[in-house]
Amino acid sequence: MTHLFLRTYSKFLGLILGFGLFAISFTLSIALGQTPIPFKTAIEALLHFDPSSTEHVIITTTRTSRAVIATVIGASLAIAGAFMQALTRNPLASPSIFGINAGALFFIVFAVSFFSVTSLIHLMWMGFLGAAVAAILVYFLGSLGSDGLSPIKIVLAGAAISALFVSFTQGLLVLDEQNLEGMLFWLSGSVAGRTLDMLKPILPFMASAVILAFLLGHAVNILTSGEDIAKGLGQRIILVKILIAFVVVILAGGSVAVGGSIGFIGLIIPHIVRSLVGIDYRWIVPYCALLGASLLLLADVAARFVIMPQEMPIGVMTAFIGTPFFIYIARRGFNKE
Repeated sequence: MTHLFLRTYSKFLGLILGFGLFAISFTLSIALGQTPIPFKTAIEALLHFDPSSTEHVIITTTRTSRAVIATVIGASLAIAGAFMQALTRNPLASPSIFGINAGALFFIVFAVSFFSVTSLIHLMWMGFLGAAVAAILVYFLGSLGSDGLSPIKIVLAGAAISALFVSFTQGLLVLDEQNLEGMLFWLSGSVAGRTLDMLKPILPFMASAVILAFLLGHAVNILTSGEDIAKGLGQRIILVKILIAFVVVILAGGSVAVGGSIGFIGLIIPHIVRSLVGIDYRWIVPYCALLGASLLLLADVAARFVIMPQEMPIGVMTAFIGTPFFIYIARRGFNKE
C-alpha cells in the first residue's frame, strides 16, 4: 500500500515538474528571437499590455500566438503517437512515420492546387480526410495475409503509404509552380507566421479529441493487456479502436492543417513518458501533452537561432532530433518495448 502511494505521489510530482518545464519553455518561446526581450518585459506584456511598447506588441501579436499554436500541435502529436503505439502495439508508430501526416498534407495541397482553397475550415476538413484515408490504407495493408496485423508489416505499410503521398504532393507542387515557393516552408512544418485566427476554427475539434483521449485512458489500458483479456472483461474492442482512431485522425490532421508536416514528436515523447510513468495511459496522456508541448516549443526556439537571421523550419529541427531516436528504437527491436 505504501509502495503504491509513493508511486502515485511520484507521478503527481512528475506532472508538477512537467508543468514547470512547459512554463519555462513557453516563456522562452515568447522572450527569445531575433528581437531579444527580457523575461520581465515578456511577463509584463501578458499581464499589463502597453500598446505604445514595441516589445509588448511583438509579444502579444506574434510570439504568444506562435507559442500557443506550438503548444497545441506538440501536445496533439504526442498524444496521437501514444495512441497509435497502443493501437498497433508497435514502438515505431507515430503520425509521421505511418503516413498520417503525409496523407493529410497531400489532401491539403490537392485542395489548394486544384480548387484554390484558402479557407482554413475547408483545409481543416481536407486534413482530417487525408489523415483518415492514410490511416485506413496503412491498417488495411498491414493486415493483409494469413497472419494478420504485425509490427513489421504495419511499419512497411506506413513507409509505403508515406512515400506514396509524399511523391503525390511533390508532383502536385511541380505542376503548380505558382504556389510552390509559398508552400515550401509550410511543407517543412512551421509555426512561424501562424495566428490564433488560424487555430480558432480547428481548436474545438482538437480540444474534444484531447478530452476523449483522457477519458479513454482506462479502456486503452485494458486493450493493451490483450484482446482476449479485454473481451473477457466485457470491453467493446471495436468501439474502443474506432475511438482511438478518431482521436489520432483529429489530432494529427488538425496539426497538419495548422502547422504543416512536423514529424517525430509522436515517436519521441511516448517512449520518454513510458520510461517515466510506465504503461498506464491515464498518466501517459497528460504527461505526453506537457512534454510534447515543451519539446515543440524548445525546438521552435532553437529553429530561430540555427541560421540567423533566417529561421529554420521547425519540422527540420524535430527531424534532426527524432531521426537518431528512430534508429535507436528500430535497432532495439520490435519486441523489446
